[in-house]
Amino acid sequence: MVAFMASKGTLHVSGSSGLSFRWIGHPDESQSCITGMGFRVDGQATQLFAVTPSSVSLFSLQAEPYSRNTLDQIGCNANGVAMSDRLELIIGRDEAVYFYEVDGRGPCWAFEGEKKFLGWFRGYLLCVIADQRSGKNTFNIYDLKNRLIAHSLVVKEVSQMLCEWGNIILIMADKSALCIGEKDMESKLDMLFKKNLYPVAINLVQSQQADAAATAEVLRKYGDHLYSKQDYDDAMAQYINTIGHLEPSYVIQKFLDAQRIYNLTNYLEKLHEKGLASKDHTTLLLNCYTKLKDVEKLNVFIKSEDGIGEHKFDVETAIRVCRAANYHKHAMYVAKKAGRHEWYLKILLEDLGSYEEALQYISSLEPSQAGVTIKEYGKILIEHKPIDTIEILMRLCTEDGEQSKRGTSNGAYMSVLPSPVDFLNIFIHHPESLMDFLEKYTDKVKDSPAQVEIDNTLLELYLSNDLNFPSVSQANISEYANFRGERPSAAGTSKAKSNGKLSVDQQNLNKEKDRQERLQKGLLLLKTAWPSDLEHPLYDVDLAIILCEMNAFKEGLLYLYEKMKLYKEVIACYMQAHDHEGLIACCKRLGDSVKGGDSTLWADVLKYFGELGEDCSKEVKEVLTYIERDNILPPIIVLQTLARNSCLNLSVIKDYIARKLEQESKLIEEDRRSIDKYQVGVQLFHSLMNIYLLYTILSLHLPPVNVVNDTMIC
Repeated sequence: MVAFMASKGTLHVSGSSGLSFRWIGHPDESQSCITGMGFRVDGQATQLFAVTPSSVSLFSLQAEPYSRNTLDQIGCNANGVAMSDRLELIIGRDEAVYFYEVDGRGPCWAFEGEKKFLGWFRGYLLCVIADQRSGKNTFNIYDLKNRLIAHSLVVKEVSQMLCEWGNIILIMADKSALCIGEKDMESKLDMLFKKNLYPVAINLVQSQQADAAATAEVLRKYGDHLYSKQDYDDAMAQYINTIGHLEPSYVIQKFLDAQRIYNLTNYLEKLHEKGLASKDHTTLLLNCYTKLKDVEKLNVFIKSEDGIGEHKFDVETAIRVCRAANYHKHAMYVAKKAGRHEWYLKILLEDLGSYEEALQYISSLEPSQAGVTIKEYGKILIEHKPIDTIEILMRLCTEDGEQSKRGTSNGAYMSVLPSPVDFLNIFIHHPESLMDFLEKYTDKVKDSPAQVEIDNTLLELYLSNDLNFPSVSQANISEYANFRGERPSAAGTSKAKSNGKLSVDQQNLNKEKDRQERLQKGLLLLKTAWPSDLEHPLYDVDLAIILCEMNAFKEGLLYLYEKMKLYKEVIACYMQAHDHEGLIACCKRLGDSVKGGDSTLWADVLKYFGELGEDCSKEVKEVLTYIERDNILPPIIVLQTLARNSCLNLSVIKDYIARKLEQESKLIEEDRRSIDKYQVGVQLFHSLMNIYLLYTILSLHLPPVNVVNDTMIC
């Protein structure tokens, strides 16, 4: 679209469609010429600014008839009109430079002097101003955004001003030309930095749409400049704008002084808001809050998040710092919200000593989570709240916890329940609590997959010589006794005082009583866990034997050896204990061959007494009775065996030898009679043979046979 003035007061506009219109000015404008024009295109709307020395008008060219709107009753001379990048009309008058929008006159800039030429170049206002006093012309380049003169020089009489090929060209009246080019960005910034015009430099890089890194570098230099002038607040404002591009440590090290902690806190808050904070930054910010004792800001920082997983800080670091500064409630809030159950319980147990609250919290967790936390903190809980802890363990390890959620009870769930064996380590210093827990579990669960391990553990507890509680108070022992439905043991409640101290004899008596009770439980477990219908017991036999031997539990050893048909080991136990009466009674029970016993046991017993080296005449006589009855050993072996014991008299075996000699004499006499009987028979047999031979010879008419000394000679 083209607009031109045909004559004074007449304006012609021609478009690409061939349409045109003609405007004739008002009568008072008939002698005025148009000094400047400018098109404004906004979407589909096309408008035309027209300026005369006495008016500023705006024509709307959207639809016929075209309308005219007078914006101002004052115009300007020729060459005093330009259009800005934002499609604003610029008019230069002697007193100022005015900007016009579609709705009228806008801002103005008071540049005095006659405006011979006016132009616009890359956001800069260009003016050739005549100074009436000096008669010189000055060419100024104004940076309106930064309110400064970017360039100024005295020039000759200018006849024309052009902006072409990226330069400003001034054509002088003497036919010479002056070409002015714009410096590169780096040169501009260096010049501004030298003059400490940092705000201008910032506006410059922003107006040139430089990358964020370049802008951040200018902001950093501005911040350094303000910091050197000790204007810490404004310096921090600039450093905050560099977040994401400038290394945070560069800023932090400048504000570590206690007097600048507020500025440092502000910077660290912005880092967290933008999600660029590390664990160290979180630690530093929380330390700032705690040193300032600014609980309100700490609350906002900790509790401002909307849900788990949305924290803009490292959860573990926040918990650790709050805990170290004794802000336990804040640390617990973060731990609970983030699902860090281990930290929540660590604070409750180690810092606050709230054992009941810790147990309630564990009870509210899912079974899998509760099991993990019990494994980690069970030692502390068992020490201070053994009863409640065992109740939680029972719910975890039995069907009670699952039944409350599933609404049913089925043995199939046992495979997914945790085993009591998984929690043995928490009872390391509390064996009586462990014994109580396992007893309750075995009473409730009869077919546990870990029954062998449980029985092995119970056997170790039952058969141990000493069951100490070095870290449990007497109050806890009494609590256990009440919980188990027993009267508190004398070891926990009865104190025989002598000079203000517990009687040692009473302590020993109580220990021995407790040991005997446990041994009886151990013997009962050995028997009940090996029913007659099972080939192998529900415990490790080798381990049970070792435990019985280590703790000198003879009854248990005797039961195990007898159950395993190791009869020689059974009598060896009696021999080691020098229990002669029990030894003989055992041999009577196990050495009866008629009832399937091993009669050779009597030979081992006789050998034992023969090597004993003390008078055991009574026992030897009784043993000889059974050896003689079952004819287990020949007398010569018996004599050789007993001859080794120098404490035995001949009278011990006198009756035995007499009976044996009498038996031998009877046998010899019987043998002699048998021999005589056999000899008579042999003689008779020989006689009959001779008669038979004689008869045979006579029958065959053979020569006679002489019989000499029962020998035939032909």
